[in-house]
Amino acid sequence: MKNIKLIEVASEIGAGTRGASLGIEAIKIAALDFMSNFFIHFPSEKVPVENKILYEPIESPYAKRIKGIVSMNERVSKAVSDSLKSNFFPVVISGDHSIAAATIAGIKMAKPKGKLGVIWIDAHADMHTPYTTPSGNMHGMPLAAAINEDNIESAVHELDSETVKQWNYLKNLGKIAPKVLPEDVVFISLRDFEKEEKFLIDKYGMKVISTKEVRSKGPENIVRSVLRYLSDCTDIYISFDVDSLDSSISKGTGTPVNNGLREREAEDLISKFMQNRKVCCFEITEVNPTLDKENLMAEIAFNILQRSVNVLMMS
Repeated sequence: MKNIKLIEVASEIGAGTRGASLGIEAIKIAALDFMSNFFIHFPSEKVPVENKILYEPIESPYAKRIKGIVSMNERVSKAVSDSLKSNFFPVVISGDHSIAAATIAGIKMAKPKGKLGVIWIDAHADMHTPYTTPSGNMHGMPLAAAINEDNIESAVHELDSETVKQWNYLKNLGKIAPKVLPEDVVFISLRDFEKEEKFLIDKYGMKVISTKEVRSKGPENIVRSVLRYLSDCTDIYISFDVDSLDSSISKGTGTPVNNGLREREAEDLISKFMQNRKVCCFEITEVNPTLDKENLMAEIAFNILQRSVNVLMMS
C-alpha cells in the first residue's frame, strides 16, 4: 500500500501552444463528471508557476522563458524530493512537459545513490537543447537536461552567455548531472523527432519501442521486456505525455501526432508498469482543453490516472 501525493503544476510557459495550464482543472472536471472523489481522496500540493511571464517579451529565443522554467524547476524538484523523503509516491500532474526535468531532478535529490531508469511514453523525444531547438520551446528539452546533453555536434544556434548560464544551471539542478544515463531511458510510441534528436538516440543506442511493436507484442510483453532492460536500475520514473496517444483521440494536446497508442494500450502499459515496486514516480502531462472537444483528452487522462493509482494502492 503506497501513500500517494498529487503534485499539481499548472505550467504553461514551456509549451508553444497556449492552454496547457488549464489541463489540471480539465482533468478535475472529468473526475467530477465521472462522479469520482479522486481529487479529495489524496493529499495534494500546488506548486506555484510562472505563467505571468507569458506577457513579457522573450529574452532567449532558443530557450524561451528559461528563467521562469528554472524557478519552477527548483520548486517542483523540491516538492518531488520532499514527497519521496516523506515516503510518499509523487504523482505529478503538469501542464507542459518542461516540468519533467524537475521531476527527474527531485527523484535524484531524494535518491542520489540510486540508478534511475526513465520510461518516456511520448510521441516526441524531448531531447532538443538550446543549441539545436527548432522552436525554442522548453517542453522539447527536459530529457536533454536530465542526461546533461548539449548536443554540440548537431548545434545550429549560437547562444548568448545568459542562456548558456541558465541552461547549465538547469542541467545541474540538484547538483547532480547527469541524472539519468541515456542507456537507462526507454521511449515508447516515439514517432516525431528531428535529426538532431535522432543523432543522440543513435549515438547512445537508446531504446525505442514503436506503437507497432506495442500492438504486435501486446502491453504485457512490452512491460516485461522494458523492466528486464532496466533491471539494473534501482528506481524507475514513468512520464506519460498524452500526445503518445493517436491524434484521432489526442486532439486536446498541443502537438498531436498520428500513428499513436490507443487509449486502452496506454492504460494497460502504464498500469502494468505501476505494479513494479521500482516505480517511484509517475507524471502525466500536456492536456490542453482549449484544443479539445467535450473535454475528451482530460477524460482519457483521468481514466489512465485513476487506473494507475488504483494499481499502486493495491501493490
